[in-house]
Amino acid sequence: MSVSTITIVGAATGPDGCVLDGQGDCRWDFLFLPLIHTTPLIEALTIPLFTAVIGAVTNWTGVWMLFNPLTFKGWRIPGLAAIVSVMPRRVQQVPGLMDGGVGWQGIIPSRAAKMGSIAVDKGLAKLGNASDFYEELQPEQIAEHIVATADKDIHAMVDRIMEREHPGLWQNLPNWMRAAVHARVQAQLPDLVHDVTRALGENIDQLLDVKAMVVRHLERNPELCNDIFRRVGEKELRFLVTFGFWFGGACGIPLIGVLYLLHDVGGGWWVLPIGGAIIGYLTNWLALWMIFYPHEPTKVGPFRLHGLFLRRKGEVATIYSTMIAEEVITLRNLGEELLYGPRSHRTRQTIERVLRPAVDRAAGPVRAAIRVAVGSREYQAIQRSMAAEAVEETVTPLSDPAFHARQSGRIQKLIDERMQTMSYSDTAELLHSAIKEDEWLLILHGAVLGVGAGLLHLAIFGVLSELPF
Repeated sequence: MSVSTITIVGAATGPDGCVLDGQGDCRWDFLFLPLIHTTPLIEALTIPLFTAVIGAVTNWTGVWMLFNPLTFKGWRIPGLAAIVSVMPRRVQQVPGLMDGGVGWQGIIPSRAAKMGSIAVDKGLAKLGNASDFYEELQPEQIAEHIVATADKDIHAMVDRIMEREHPGLWQNLPNWMRAAVHARVQAQLPDLVHDVTRALGENIDQLLDVKAMVVRHLERNPELCNDIFRRVGEKELRFLVTFGFWFGGACGIPLIGVLYLLHDVGGGWWVLPIGGAIIGYLTNWLALWMIFYPHEPTKVGPFRLHGLFLRRKGEVATIYSTMIAEEVITLRNLGEELLYGPRSHRTRQTIERVLRPAVDRAAGPVRAAIRVAVGSREYQAIQRSMAAEAVEETVTPLSDPAFHARQSGRIQKLIDERMQTMSYSDTAELLHSAIKEDEWLLILHGAVLGVGAGLLHLAIFGVLSELPF
């Protein structure tokens, strides 16, 4: 039976109510009377079991905290945001606090914009620029796809514009003349579209902000950040939990010796909570370190040390490039960025500049007669309207899923090939930098759970003070 089970019975008490030991000193171990009465040996053996479980639980919950919840869950407290704004930067980084909320949001989804920015700065910017991605998508094939898609709609577009801009003229034109205009537009469409795709390619670096596109897309789709992180780091995330169990259990063995060496210091009740905090802290810190460090393979005696994530560099490159090509740098997203992004006005100006002469070519021999009939100003309005509306018709076909699927393979291959040549440190940054500033939260989380595990052990078994051997 442990000492803690007998010190209460018939023990003298001090003026403040504490239990006195044989030397008249206060002992506080009576606060931890055991719920279960066992032998000292069994009590001692439960310590590594507790530390193993807490190591696994700490890392499992840490992984959960990376991804969940997808949106902030908690309570808004008036005035909290103002208080947090003057607190240390690390405190401000806790999800929700800067917005005046107490609760939690997964670290990855809460850092979606940051993750997108880092993905570009540390990775995609080194893998290729807007011109590289655009050329890899084969502008000639894009043009052919646009022609094939827009061919059936071009008649309706011409009729719609002419009836809106000058209905009387268009309705009064003989059928053969309208048919001639349609035929000329149809015949010129391939050349026009090729001119457009060529003009976009020549100016793509000024028209397309890849970083803004990636950041905005990930902000709108935080679940995509989670998916990228999970699939790229799937094996390392599993390792975190397994490592936590075995390392935590191993640390629990010397903790038994420390406990018995210090059991006379203040009753020894504090050893398990503090030891649990240290073990929880070390378990998380070491597991994270082993995933990303050392960056370069390092020989230490017979051992070869290398970050676990970096050992899979080739596999990681394939997974990462596939996801980026299928979900982020896609034809659909490029088209939306060109047409609706912060530089979309430049895209529209470029396409309109190329298409505006199309009205002259479509009118052909009757151009002079039409200009006289409607007036120079009205004729220019028709030119502008035709060019402006054709912008949508030009870029919209890029969202076609079947065409996107065919073209994404080329982007995937480009990113994969270039990632294979990246340095280990740059490869590590793709995943590590998204959580680097928040690692302290995960490590602190481990320490707190370690304290809880120590207190739980005390609550169940009491203060161990007899040697089990």
